[in-house]
Amino acid sequence: MRQRVLIVEDEALMREVIRDYFEKDGYDCDEAETGVEALEQLDAREYDLVLLDIMLPELDGFSVCSQIRKKSSVPVIMITARSDEYDKLAGFESGADDYITKPFSPKVLLAKANALIRRASGRVCGNADEVSAAGIVINTGSHSVFCDGAEVELTPKEYDLLLYLMTNKGRVLTRDTLLSRVWGYDYFGDDRTVDTHIKKLRAKLGDKAVHIKTLIKAGYKFDENA
Repeated sequence: MRQRVLIVEDEALMREVIRDYFEKDGYDCDEAETGVEALEQLDAREYDLVLLDIMLPELDGFSVCSQIRKKSSVPVIMITARSDEYDKLAGFESGADDYITKPFSPKVLLAKANALIRRASGRVCGNADEVSAAGIVINTGSHSVFCDGAEVELTPKEYDLLLYLMTNKGRVLTRDTLLSRVWGYDYFGDDRTVDTHIKKLRAKLGDKAVHIKTLIKAGYKFDENA
């Protein structure tokens, strides 16, 4: 089944370039010129990925992403015209899974998209192995997460973060370690990105959030005995 991508970008030429690359790779593509139009399309059908520009008419990309996260865990790659730390942090805080800065290589964007969709759909791990501790169960085949039997909807990056914490339970993991292992060795973001995602992850885990411990000036660890 072909994957469907929503390209949210107000520049027609940029939309065309992105669409051409993705369609050649086997994707179906829909387009939106404004934030409002994007939300309308997301209400009308399901997507496997959203490519979301920050600077949009009517409603900016941060606001659109925040609205998406209220009802969907669809992977979102934020596209920014600036390399400012603020834009990247604001994007992650609004729920984006990754970002790319203009001007960018369409090949790099496509590679990021492919990797993100594979993780989201569970094709990275084809078996149904489970990682469990303290009433939290992660099915690595389906990328499903359950707390005391109730499924919890996580974004791909939140899933990756929880999985890494749980597979290294009891170990103190520095923010730099989490950035390199979860976000990738080529990620040069601020360690506040980790704090932002930990905060969102804890909120979704509810009572189970107590197992993600903060160690002042050291990092985080998953403590199943907390």
